[in-house]
Amino acid sequence: MNDLATTYPAHIERLQSLTKKIVQSERLDGLVIHSGQPMRQFLDDMYYPFKPNPQFKAWVPVIDNPHCWIVINGEAKPKLIFYRPVDFWHKVPDEPTEYWTKEFDIVMLKNPSEVEKLLPYDRANYAYLGEHIDVATALNFGHINPDPVVNFIHYHRAYKSEYEKHCMREANRLAVMSHRAAEQTFLSGGSEYDIQQAYLAASQQCENDTPYGNIVALNENCAILHYTHFSRQVPQESRSFLIDAGAGFNGYAADITRTYSKENNRFKELIKAIDLITVQMGNALKPGGSYVDLHVQTHQLIGEVLRQFDITNVSADIAVESGLTSVFFPHGLGHHLGLQVHDIGGFMADERGTHIPQPERHPFLRTTRPIEADQVFTIEPGLYFIDSLLGDLVGTNKHEMVNWDTVDAFRPFGGIRIEDNIIVHREKNENMTRDLGLE
Repeated sequence: MNDLATTYPAHIERLQSLTKKIVQSERLDGLVIHSGQPMRQFLDDMYYPFKPNPQFKAWVPVIDNPHCWIVINGEAKPKLIFYRPVDFWHKVPDEPTEYWTKEFDIVMLKNPSEVEKLLPYDRANYAYLGEHIDVATALNFGHINPDPVVNFIHYHRAYKSEYEKHCMREANRLAVMSHRAAEQTFLSGGSEYDIQQAYLAASQQCENDTPYGNIVALNENCAILHYTHFSRQVPQESRSFLIDAGAGFNGYAADITRTYSKENNRFKELIKAIDLITVQMGNALKPGGSYVDLHVQTHQLIGEVLRQFDITNVSADIAVESGLTSVFFPHGLGHHLGLQVHDIGGFMADERGTHIPQPERHPFLRTTRPIEADQVFTIEPGLYFIDSLLGDLVGTNKHEMVNWDTVDAFRPFGGIRIEDNIIVHREKNENMTRDLGLE
């Protein structure tokens, strides 16, 4: 907590400086950032879990309170309109007193319909940043999510302050604690549901606290990239376990994946081979480098593993050139990480939002932007035995490049993904995940 209190003022100073720059550039009076409001379920009186506007939680670690607003111009002290109703149905948020409150003028809002009285009187030259366009229109904002402002903010989101790095280290700490509990539950013979509950309990998270829906897969389910079913039934034989699960802290995310084999077998050796690629590509992150190049290099390494384990019968060069490696490794190497799991800004060449497209042969790559210091990435190579993709090889020249007996032997294990979270510094990389001892 001392690290957060020490680094937070500089974090706000940086955001203030960026705000001043874009406000002056666009000749605005200021920005108003809306945390958001709950969304009611269709034909019901219940609400979906509330998730705040990421642009809002970049400023304050208020992640569970709707109807809040921040008013900023880059020069005056930021104003936080904090929603605190009189309510006997729900827990009323405590009046904020934490370390971050010193950086704001805080006023309380009892009723969302009365926020107009607390916002600037003339909003014609203020830009509203948020999801609720109808609210912004009713409040007569002259600018609603203007592209130059949004692009500018998203571009600079890729650079993490020291405060943000501390938050992400803590998110990784919580996630690693839970990953260890999940591994033990798998080895003890638990179901997917049992593993999920052990994961949440270890770091005292609820499902709505995690930054994304956890992927907890056993056996063949490891081949489903976004598997979130949580079967209650213990399989007759637990062969393999893939967990892609994170944790949140102050609105910042961890996103970690590990794969395990129940026995010491060929699949466990394959896991180790993919783990070595994760480490190698993580070490290769360097300021000035190309994330696209790392992704392409990963395909070459995957091609070598496919040949090494007799999954294919052609060289890595041929496997890559023919597109065969994409059958076994269909997703991107990783992505930016921060306030969002797939953090914004990964395709931006500049503050204006100039788009850097993915290579035509790699449409699922989530990051094309050059690597720079103070950026945070995931590195997550994988190798899977996905029936639908393998089925597409029938009738093509790539069908004969595959040793189908080997593939059939690996199918019951599903697949492998290993994912680390890495801060790129000027002189070194900081693997937050492995620094916590999660191998």
